[in-house]
Amino acid sequence: MGLAGWFRVFCANLQVKNRPTIATRCKNITKRLNTDFWSTTSDTAHRLYVGSYGRNTAIHGTSDVDMIFQLPYAIYRQHDSHSGNGQSALLQIIRGSVRKTYPATDIGADGQVIVVSFGDAIRFDLVPAFVNKDGSYTYPDSNSGGSWKKTNPRPEFEAIRKRNVACNGNLIRLSRMMRAWKTKMAVPIGGLLIDTLAYQFVGSWKHRQQSFLYYGSMCRDFFDFMADQDKTQQYWKAPGSGQWVYGPKGQFQYKARRGYNLACEAIAYEAATPRREWSAKQKWREIFGTRFPS
Repeated sequence: MGLAGWFRVFCANLQVKNRPTIATRCKNITKRLNTDFWSTTSDTAHRLYVGSYGRNTAIHGTSDVDMIFQLPYAIYRQHDSHSGNGQSALLQIIRGSVRKTYPATDIGADGQVIVVSFGDAIRFDLVPAFVNKDGSYTYPDSNSGGSWKKTNPRPEFEAIRKRNVACNGNLIRLSRMMRAWKTKMAVPIGGLLIDTLAYQFVGSWKHRQQSFLYYGSMCRDFFDFMADQDKTQQYWKAPGSGQWVYGPKGQFQYKARRGYNLACEAIAYEAATPRREWSAKQKWREIFGTRFPS
């Protein structure tokens, strides 16, 4: 098995394996909320996966599953005119509804979300929200006395989907591989910033139409791209929505340069005469961890 085979196995190892469990719990939560707020028992209506799971860039072992549940607008009017912290009161109502279905599960309200934490370490971050005319969502923030915030995930999903198709599936696989790098090397970078930078990079990468044989070069070049990001920059614009994606100033670039150097070593080992395949794979495992084949 050569380099293309290694990366093919690696990408397969990163795919989420517990989707049926996640789907079942999402349906249970959705059905309960629809029953209580929409007078329907549908287990799919009014909900939307968001975050890395919604963008299809999550990897196996991801503990957080983000979802939005759309509520009737009348509930917004009721809590917007609340005499106290209406946002906190709304979160508590949603928490009570979910608890009817999962009475023995740890369920908390954390600022902007309902956190449903299961015993197998899968956690749902549930955002109750109200859809706006432009397709965006208004959601509650109970911090600092309460306020309403806005998010617009659908344009992000569509932008990433289109570029991924145009780039032969390389965008989503690159984003997933970089999540493995984040975990292995303890990189201070959020998932949406990974996806944003991968989106920017892969759209103009010269081998964007190629596949696994070029993945060593793709990772190397992307590490170089990340390492060269302005260390004083505070935010980037997410694809599609243009929302600000904040990152810690100058903190992930050092780890990206380390990844670049290791990738260069791995590529050199693989290209040596004679080929030093074992040494090459060990370098990739230094970057990505044990899900890269040995």
